[in-house]
Amino acid sequence: MQYRQFGQLDFKVSALGFGAMRLPTVNDEINEAEATRMLRYAIDHGVNYVDTAYPYHRGTSEEFLGRALQDGYREKVKLATKMPSWEIETSDDFDKYLNIQLERLQLDAVDFYLLHSLNKKWWPKLRDLGVLDWAERAIAAGRFCHLGFSFHDDYETFERILNDYDGWAMCQIQYNYMDVENQAGVKGLRYAASKGLAVVVMEPLLGGKLVAPPPSIQAVWDSAAKKRTPAAWALQWVWDQPEVSVVLSGMSTMAQVEENVALASASGIGVLTEEELALYDQVRRKYRELTVIPCTKCGYCMPCPQDIDIPGNFAAYNDGITFDKPDAARGLYEWWKYAYEVQGNFDHDIRAANCIQCGECEAKCPQGIPISKWMPVIHQALGENGPYVTQLE
Repeated sequence: MQYRQFGQLDFKVSALGFGAMRLPTVNDEINEAEATRMLRYAIDHGVNYVDTAYPYHRGTSEEFLGRALQDGYREKVKLATKMPSWEIETSDDFDKYLNIQLERLQLDAVDFYLLHSLNKKWWPKLRDLGVLDWAERAIAAGRFCHLGFSFHDDYETFERILNDYDGWAMCQIQYNYMDVENQAGVKGLRYAASKGLAVVVMEPLLGGKLVAPPPSIQAVWDSAAKKRTPAAWALQWVWDQPEVSVVLSGMSTMAQVEENVALASASGIGVLTEEELALYDQVRRKYRELTVIPCTKCGYCMPCPQDIDIPGNFAAYNDGITFDKPDAARGLYEWWKYAYEVQGNFDHDIRAANCIQCGECEAKCPQGIPISKWMPVIHQALGENGPYVTQLE
């Protein structure tokens, strides 16, 4: 196993981290015997960072790890879990949820405690409730060792969160060769590293979308002198960058664990040649050629009077076609509904379903996209399992 520096901490982390969000299941419950076998195989082969969170597997991921890390395995890893930011209403909730999580994990303390999925809505709320002072008291009391956060929003919000506190030990961002300008992006990766934070990367395979590319993409990889699987190309691109501390993989089969452990053991910083790096540019272009709706995410169409996330809906629809993953796009669309109606993540329902075809956005779109016509098409495809179309009638 290859090891890398974890920010400014006195800790060498394995190149591969074990993410406990996509464990194998039977009848929608964690297959504990197989998941334990997978986890312990990874640790036995050098993985020393394990990541979970309060909601993973409907709250059972932490309980599983509490059992699976028995028999001396807890002492072999650093363990991270995450506060459910969306559940916090008062400052008393900080201890409430940490107590629940430590009980689930059968621990008195965790190594890393992250504020989960920070964005422009939840970060000000947690900050103003005093989460930073609370965290420092919890660290002093030995309840966890280091504070961090995971992130899903734009770069400006990411920078604001970093600058609001000097005590962050680490951050967790979505990052892969297709997300160089999305969310924190490469700019955020480098900024966090420049401030001394360890950077934990999630979604290096874009939720599995980069594992089985269409023929036009596979042809680019096949043209390389050195042969790699699509997963290997994606993972090595992230490992190639010195600012990355550890790459998380949410593995659901033993074969995935074995493959990723082997890839991590052969990984390195700066090992990709200029010719190989140029292939990633070709792949990005090929993927973008598969895009149906020519949205550039400029945001000129926003804000929508109905509070629809127009670029977000376009991106979900495009991804379903580009990566041949319509069910993943439909899952995201359904999650938006759940996040609004149940979790309260959003103040408004951001789905295309709420478009009233007012046309205000179309006058602002520099690409001339007939947004009002696309919105019901998107809702039919993503919200009602209707057909995908590649052009309007």
